[in-house]
Amino acid sequence: MGALEKKDLAQLITFLEQNRDRQGDVTLNDVIDLAEVMTGSMREFLHAVQPTITAELTAIADEISRLKVEIVNLRPNDMKNNQIPEAGRELDAIVESTESATHTIMEAAETIMAAGDMDHDAYQGLVNDKMIEIFEACAFQDITGQRISKVVNALNAIDSRVSAFVERLRIAESDDAPLEETDEERRRRDLILHGPQHAGEGVSQADVDSMLSDAQDEIDRLFG
Repeated sequence: MGALEKKDLAQLITFLEQNRDRQGDVTLNDVIDLAEVMTGSMREFLHAVQPTITAELTAIADEISRLKVEIVNLRPNDMKNNQIPEAGRELDAIVESTESATHTIMEAAETIMAAGDMDHDAYQGLVNDKMIEIFEACAFQDITGQRISKVVNALNAIDSRVSAFVERLRIAESDDAPLEETDEERRRRDLILHGPQHAGEGVSQADVDSMLSDAQDEIDRLFG
């Protein structure tokens, strides 16, 4: 920082003398006056660092502009207003159609099982009618497959955009913020509530049989 010039120093001394006995009662005008005095001593310093400051601010502005372009390419509004809500609607429709088909199939099976004394032809006609209902209800699988494909496509599109965004911003995995586990997630982990496992994951029946084979004698004695 450049040194105070004589006139600036005199103004500073005058300002301090005038405000010495005011016990901190400083007005806005006092602050402005002091700023004007101090600014006078920084002219040379600001003139020297101006090119560097300008270059840094330009670099920051360019980085902000690049970030805005990357965010626009991410198309967050499309994901928020279209793809994610549409995927949610498709999943809701899958649940609804699955419940409806299950109800139809169960109802048809119960009707067949509950058929009382009927002659052969009547019973055969009932079974044929209910089997047709079951086959028709099973057609939901085709529509469900189409809906699931839409959901998967939406998730893949979102994953592709987010991955490209992370790659362009050069965000490393180590830069991720710490994952905060919720109470529900902690409960699921403690109780091993992982839900249905994919093929090749989780505990298989062979694993269960192997675990129980050593304790088979104790189990036999317990129920013997």
